Amino acid sequence: MSLAGNDHAILITILCSALVTYALRIGGLLLAERLPASGRAKVFMDALPGTILISLIAPGIAASGVWGGAAALATAGCVYKTGNVFLSMLIGVGIVAVSRQLM
Repeated sequence: MSLAGNDHAILITILCSALVTYALRIGGLLLAERLPASGRAKVFMDALPGTILISLIAPGIAASGVWGGAAALATAGCVYKTGNVFLSMLIGVGIVAVSRQLM
């Protein structure tokens, strides 16, 4: 297999991306012991994963319109009521699939 000029750049980009990714992971592990164990900063750090998750999900729900909102509410309600995440995801996906068939 021979690599053309652009293929070298692609390979270097992939390798550099992998190095940066693993450097960030190792950095997080090394810095974890310096995180605060109490106080406001700890409360903030504990809430951070949920806020990141919502910031990733909210634009998709908004872009899906009313049906996306209904699916999200049904999914959240089902997981709250039953605790079954798989069933909740099936219900949400089902609502979106039915809405797309109706449109």
